[in-house]
Amino acid sequence: MSTVDPKLLEILVCPLTKGPLRYDREKQELVSEKAGLAYPIRDGIPIMLVDEARKLDG
Repeated sequence: MSTVDPKLLEILVCPLTKGPLRYDREKQELVSEKAGLAYPIRDGIPIMLVDEARKLDG
């Protein structure tokens, strides 16, 4: 399983809300609670596109 550079995680924000992201290691996603979206991480690269994001349940 790929990991994401911790320094990269510190500077990334949600492209929609500009809010903080939470790294979900198990699902390999960056989660924006504020936007209700989860951005996928593929091969260690965060895909920061709203069109690629998954809507959070609930």
